[in-house]
Amino acid sequence: DKKERKKERKKKERKKERKKERKKERKKERAK
Repeated sequence: DKKERKKERKKKERKKERKKERKKERKKERAK
């Protein structure tokens, strides 16, 4: 199903974004 595939892709994209955010947070922690 195309709709399901789109949902899965969005989930994956969100996971990638979260990883990026976590990296940024870690950099901030290191700066302290």
